[in-house]
Amino acid sequence: MEFITKPLPANKRVALVAHDHRKSAMIQWCSRHRTSLQKHYLLATGTTGGKIEAATGLKVEKLLSGPLGGDQQLGARISEGKVDFLVFFWDPFEPMPHDPDVKALLRIAAVWNIPVACNSSSADMMVQSALMERSFGREVPDYQCYLKQR
Repeated sequence: MEFITKPLPANKRVALVAHDHRKSAMIQWCSRHRTSLQKHYLLATGTTGGKIEAATGLKVEKLLSGPLGGDQQLGARISEGKVDFLVFFWDPFEPMPHDPDVKALLRIAAVWNIPVACNSSSADMMVQSALMERSFGREVPDYQCYLKQR
């Protein structure tokens, strides 16, 4: 696979996902970083987005609930270049019936080289990084080259 450099914009599209037992941690995190997050476009799986919006007043585009297809919607947006940063508070202590969806979402985020935070410590570091407020380049698969080679 060939790669090209594409920029992540200064105003990020931030996807927020949290499993049931991690939703309160996500809400607390969003509340702590409200000032920073309101500068960016937020989207989330349905239940998580609704709870964040209600608790923080942040505007959040709500997709379907994760188990009903919201994880796949986010994955599609990542593939289309419409998500720049994924904050995914997954629960390492609970078995999940939609575990394949979780793995697929993390895989597609890795393929398209977007920053992923899976807990509040990594999310804190990323949202407070100087790169959060400015554009920077990242390597992504060169899909057009891939199509030509096929």
